[in-house]
Amino acid sequence: MKKLYIETVGCQMNVLDSEMVVASLRREGYELTAELTAADTILFNTCSVREQAENKTYSALGRLRKFKRENPGKIVGVMGCMAQKDQRLVFERAPFVDLVVGPGQLQRIPDLLREIESGGGPQMAVSLGRREGSADEIRRSHETFDPLRDPAMRPTPFQAFLRIQIGCDKFCTYCVVPMTRGPEQGRPPAEIIAEARTLADQGCVEITLLGQTVNSYRHRSEGRTTRLSDLLGSLHEIDGLRRIKFVTNYPKDMTRDLLEAVRDLPKVSPYLHVPAQSGSNRILERMKRGYTVEDYREMMARIRELVPDAAVTSDFIVGFCGETDAEFALTYDLVAECRFKNSFIFKYSERTGTKAAELMPDDVPYDVKQWRNNELLQLQNRIAEELNQEFLARTVEVLVEGPSDWQKRQGAAGPVLQLTGRTPCDRIVVFDGTERQIGQFLPVAIYEVSAHTLFGAVVTHEVGPELLSIG
Repeated sequence: MKKLYIETVGCQMNVLDSEMVVASLRREGYELTAELTAADTILFNTCSVREQAENKTYSALGRLRKFKRENPGKIVGVMGCMAQKDQRLVFERAPFVDLVVGPGQLQRIPDLLREIESGGGPQMAVSLGRREGSADEIRRSHETFDPLRDPAMRPTPFQAFLRIQIGCDKFCTYCVVPMTRGPEQGRPPAEIIAEARTLADQGCVEITLLGQTVNSYRHRSEGRTTRLSDLLGSLHEIDGLRRIKFVTNYPKDMTRDLLEAVRDLPKVSPYLHVPAQSGSNRILERMKRGYTVEDYREMMARIRELVPDAAVTSDFIVGFCGETDAEFALTYDLVAECRFKNSFIFKYSERTGTKAAELMPDDVPYDVKQWRNNELLQLQNRIAEELNQEFLARTVEVLVEGPSDWQKRQGAAGPVLQLTGRTPCDRIVVFDGTERQIGQFLPVAIYEVSAHTLFGAVVTHEVGPELLSIG
C-alpha cells in the first residue's frame, strides 16, 4: 500500500480540497501517514493570499531538497492556489518537484501520479487564465470535483465543510483569488443538498458552507433562481444536522431575506463573518471593494435590527497602498463603532498578478504597517473581552470538538480532560470533561473569560432550553 503525506495551509477551501484529494487517492490504494519521510507521495496544498503563506511553502520545499536527492523515487507535489499562480516558477525554484496542480485540476492528481510513476517526468495541470479562452471554457477549467469526501481529513468526524460556490468575480485590487480560483460559480442546489445528506449520514452534526463570497450564491436553472436563503431553508430540513454556518460574506449581499433566514431557522448559527477591510472610502475605492463605509454601516444596522444577538466578525488590511494616518484612524474608529466579536487583521503584502501590484506603489513602510496592526489588534482584543464579559454566569450550548490545545501538549491525562468546543456564535469555550463527551452538545456555565476564550463547567443537572444562551 502506497503512503500519502499531505500538508495544508490557507483557508477552509484548502482544507476541503485536501479532503477531496485524499478521498480520491484512497480509492487508488493510498494510505494517509503523518510522517513525511515515510510517504511515497508528498503533497503541499498551498495558499497565495499572503506572501507569508507562499514563503512557508517554498521554505518547506527547500528543506526537502536533500531528502529528494537521497530518495529519487519519492514524488513531491505542489497543489492549490500557489501552484495555479506560479505554475512553472515552482519547478524553477524547486527543480526536484514532480507535480504542480491548480485547485481547478485536483481531480487529475491520480492520473498524473500514475504518469510520473511510469516515467513520464514532471507533470503540471493548471486552469485557464481569465483571458485564455471563452467564458465557458474558463469556467469548466476551474470546476472542482465534489463530492468525494474523507472523514479522516475533517476538523472532527462530526464537523465538515461543504462547498456551495467556487471562484470570485469581485476582482479586489489586492487579491489573487479571481485568478487562482477562477470565475464565480454556484453549485446546483440539488448537488449541495445531496452532499449534505451524505455528510449527515456519516455522522456530521455541523456543516459550514463555503464560498469566496458565500452570500453572493446564486444558481439559476429552469427559470428559477436559488439564493443562499433558499438553500439554508432546504438544508435546515435534513435530519441529523444540528448546526449550519456559512463563510465568508460580502457586505453588499447581506440581504434582508438572508438575515431573516438566520433569524428564523434555529439550526443556522447567528455568526456572520463580513470583511470590511478599511474604514476609509478612498482606500475602499482603491481596493475596488464595491461598497462604501456608509454601505457597511447600513448593513450593520440591518444585522442589529433583524438578528440582534448575532456575532459579527471582520477582516482588515492595514498599510494598503497610499493609506495615510488619517485613513487608518477611520478604520480604527469603524472597529470601535461596530464592536466586532473578532477581527482578522493583516499587514498589506503585494501579490504578483493583482492590479494593486501593477498600478500602485506599496509605499507604507513596514514599521508603520506593524504599528497600525498592533494598535488595531489591541483595540479589537479590548472589545472582544468586553463582549465576552457579558457571558459571565450564563449557560451556553457547546458542541464539544475535542481536547484543548493545552491538553494536546500535555498528552493523556486520565479520565478528566480539558476540552474545547464552540457556541452557536462561534465563541471558543474551554472546560473539563471526559472523552465520551466529544461530539456532544452540552450546556456549559461560564465563570471566566478572556478576549478569545470562555471558560466554564459542564452543567450536570437538567437545564431547560430557556436557560441556554444563544452564545
